[in-house]
Amino acid sequence: MAQRIEMQICLGSSCFSRGNKDVVMFIKEYLKKNHLDDKVVFKGARCMGRCSNGPNLNINGVIIEEVTIVKIERILEKEFAGLI
Repeated sequence: MAQRIEMQICLGSSCFSRGNKDVVMFIKEYLKKNHLDDKVVFKGARCMGRCSNGPNLNINGVIIEEVTIVKIERILEKEFAGLI
């Protein structure tokens, strides 16, 4: 079996106030719609220490800052291009 992708979104208060809740919902739907549930481990994380640049998303150890509902689909399509 191929290695699973680890993805975490910051659930700190600053990222929450910047809209991470909508991003979380979008990611969950995206993973389900594209049948990636078994290939991606998606969970929340404690503060990543980059509060002024949030919401922050960590994909396999790489932190992506300022993740918004507008940007998230493009980010996911780039990250999962070989899996879909």
